[in-house]
Amino acid sequence: MKIKIYILLALCVLFWSSNFILGRYLHEEFEPITLAFYRWLGVFIAVLPFFILYFNAILTVIKKEWLLILLLAFFSIVCFNTLLYFGLEKTTATNALLINSIFPMLVLFLSLFILKTTITNNQIVGIILSTLGVLFIVFKADFSQIGKFELNRGDVYIMSATLTWALYSVLLKYKKIPLNPTQFFTTMVVVGFMILLPIYIYSTQSLEADIVLVHKHYDIILFMVIFPSILSFLFWNKGILEIGAEKTGQFTHLMPIFGTILAFLFLDERILFYHFIGMIFIFVGIYLSQFYKKELFKR
Repeated sequence: MKIKIYILLALCVLFWSSNFILGRYLHEEFEPITLAFYRWLGVFIAVLPFFILYFNAILTVIKKEWLLILLLAFFSIVCFNTLLYFGLEKTTATNALLINSIFPMLVLFLSLFILKTTITNNQIVGIILSTLGVLFIVFKADFSQIGKFELNRGDVYIMSATLTWALYSVLLKYKKIPLNPTQFFTTMVVVGFMILLPIYIYSTQSLEADIVLVHKHYDIILFMVIFPSILSFLFWNKGILEIGAEKTGQFTHLMPIFGTILAFLFLDERILFYHFIGMIFIFVGIYLSQFYKKELFKR
């Protein structure tokens, strides 16, 4: 039954939504590279026993597939969250959500060119409807705001982050790497952390000050380590391997829904009527692309 993987992917996106909120919450105290580094340091410590346990198997695969593994670790561990945190320093939540909604379309086109996959009519319609739902939410049903939408440096960072995660998601399907999920995740974290380490050392102004900040917000960092990092990463990889990058990518359209709910619970923001209309479009889009078997129209 695929219902299990759908639930895991929904949880994955829920955890990522919390990462957006926490990243924005901490942006005035943490430099983006610092927040990314200590988040992945926690994950690195968590997977270190597995790296030692599977060292020979992991090293053998790295030697054979070093370029692909390097690209996967670079795009996922190093680039995505670091660029996201840079973006959340400069852009609004509306811009970030809108830009993030292009992820399924990026996966669609990258899959066409890299994986040579075919896309069904239902998937195309589903992507369109889900994107309309996202637009409905981020513009609060006032589409006159589209003309006022402007890119700033933060938006460019968010676009870059979205592109790197799309590349990772597609490349993950490009060639099967002979490692089990635990070994693969461990490999990604270790390789990515080794790339991130010198970048952090070069960019930090005060190691002591960074440690004080981490100690002050250790609970948030720990949450980021467990949920948006370890669990989301494992759930996302499982989704891509079981149902493909294109279908998995559709679940990112749940982010504005989860973001709205989290904002209601923790930031005392109201859920308004346009939220529900947007949610309907999103859920219908996901249903058509994931569950509906009959073709809507012939090409």
